[in-house]
This record gives sequence, structure tokens and C-alpha cells, in this order.
Amino acid sequence: MPEYGKVDSDFLERVVYPRLGADREGIRIGPTHGVDFGVVEVGGKALVVATDPLSVLPQLGFERAARFALDIVLADVAVSGLDPQYLSISFTLPPEMTDEEFERVWKGIDTEATDLGTSVVTGHTARYEGCAYPWIGGATAFATGEFEELVRPDGARAGDDVIVSTGPGVEAVGLLTTLFGDRMNLSEEVVETGQERLTETDTVRDALTAAAAGPVTAMHDATECGLQGALCEMAAGSETRFEIERERAPLRPGVADVCTFLDVDPWQVTSSGTLVITAPPAESERVVDALDDRGTTAAIIGRVAEGTGVLLDGEEVSHPDVDPSWAVYAEYAE
Repeated sequence: MPEYGKVDSDFLERVVYPRLGADREGIRIGPTHGVDFGVVEVGGKALVVATDPLSVLPQLGFERAARFALDIVLADVAVSGLDPQYLSISFTLPPEMTDEEFERVWKGIDTEATDLGTSVVTGHTARYEGCAYPWIGGATAFATGEFEELVRPDGARAGDDVIVSTGPGVEAVGLLTTLFGDRMNLSEEVVETGQERLTETDTVRDALTAAAAGPVTAMHDATECGLQGALCEMAAGSETRFEIERERAPLRPGVADVCTFLDVDPWQVTSSGTLVITAPPAESERVVDALDDRGTTAAIIGRVAEGTGVLLDGEEVSHPDVDPSWAVYAEYAE
């Protein structure tokens, strides 16, 4: 039986990447495992494009769930350092979703998009049999800018500092305690603290803040497979070695308690809201300070060196491949 979550890099290399349609000039970054966005040169400028599914969980409240879903889509463009300017969005709604519920979803998306300066340019909205929560569609975000403004996902260089915002596990802990906290044998205080982590998943604004404070050399958001996966993807893309000290990373309240109870490693679970950023040492403290001024916890947790792979407390670690939070979600959702 196939695993939950994204397909692995071997499957992409074998099945997907050899078949990418027409070979057109102008593609500067194409589909690559662990890379958040693609880049096309149009009229001498960079067009950044990223696509994601839309996941809306009614238990969060439709407006809040919609803002959360949109931020995940826009974050994959924001880590390029460019403002997400345009949005194409498609809804494949479950039949039981009412017009009033969809109106609340759309209000949430409009409110967040307006605040971020993002314009909806096209879309599709319909109900279909067989569609079900939480996966109710997909969206593509676009940004344009000068190539010299672009933060490449593979731009880390030996000598850079490695910065992490927010810390590991915030999305998984926030979602799982919000959805299933009443069924976890945890204290009310721990569950409520875990639920608060869902307010710390605003990657878009953090990415743009870091880029403006830099310059930074690379950014990546730690979604599926978490912080460990993101570090491995960035190291592989830049053909460098990331040397990381676990204790230097911020760890938000409730994360350790909930992950211990669920028997998952907080460094390996999905963590939208967590950014990995590389920057020259002369710039890294300024990036940390800018994030701190925005109210986001951040810290320098290691350095980029010559070599390959990721060393976590001196021990080489590999990409988790499968995010353990998917199995937890499936177990509780039954």
C-alpha cells in the first residue's frame, strides 16, 4: 500500500521528471524534489510559480481554515523573496458543503489575500461527487520580479549561518491537538498550549521579512517531513553540508509534550510556519532581529560547510521520506 503524503524522490526521478512535456526555453528552475517553486524568464524578469492543494478543515472554522490553507499556498512563492502577487484557485467542493459555508471560506481567502496584496486572477468552483474534506481543491501562486531579487532554494554557500524561525513541529502539534485534543490523554493545559501553536504558521510574512532584512542566500519552509526534511533538501540542492546543533533551535511550548505523547520526532513532522534560512554571518543576526521584531522566534542553529548531507549534533541524518504525522492523523480520523 502506498504511503501517505508526498511521493518520494526516487518515484519522481523515475516516473515524473523524465516526462515534463515540451522542452521550452526560459525555464530557469523546473520541478525539483524539495524545491518550493519554479521560475520562468519572461521579458527579462523572473516569474515565480508554485502550486499546492487546498486543505480546509471545518473544525478550525471555515474562515480561519481558509486563511491557513491560503498561507500554505502563498508561502511557496514567498520563500523566493518576492511578494505573492497573483493567485489562480480551483475548488472541487464536497456535495455536503453549503453555499453559506463556502461563502465563509471565500471571505477568509479574500481577507488574507487583500492584506498580503495578492489578486485572484482566475479560478474554478464546483461541487463533485467523491470530493471530501479536507482536500477541496488546489491553487497556484505567482510573483514577478528582478532576478537579482530572487532567493534561490539552492543558494546556500559554505560559510553561511543556518537560521530557523519558530522551531520544529508547530503545524503538526497545532492541528492534531485542535482536531483530536479531546481524545488525547494529556492535561487540558498541554492541549490548549498545543492548540496555540496553530497561530504561529504565518510563513508568508516571515519569509518576506527575512528577505527584506538580508540579503539571505536561501529559504525553505519546513512542511512535510518537517525541519529535518527541509535541512536535507536544502543541503542536497546546494551540494553543501549543514552542521546543526539541535539544542540551539527554538522549541515552542507544548511541542515536546505532544510529540512525546504521540511518539513522533518533532523534527520530522510537518511544520508550516517554520522557515530554514541561510545567510552570511554578517547578515544573519539582522535577519534574526527582524523576525524577532515581528514577534517570531528565530535562532542561528548551525552553519553551512563544504561537503554533503546534514549533521545533527555531529551525527549524519537522512531525509525522513515519510512524515509520521500522516499516520497519526489517519489513526485519529478513523
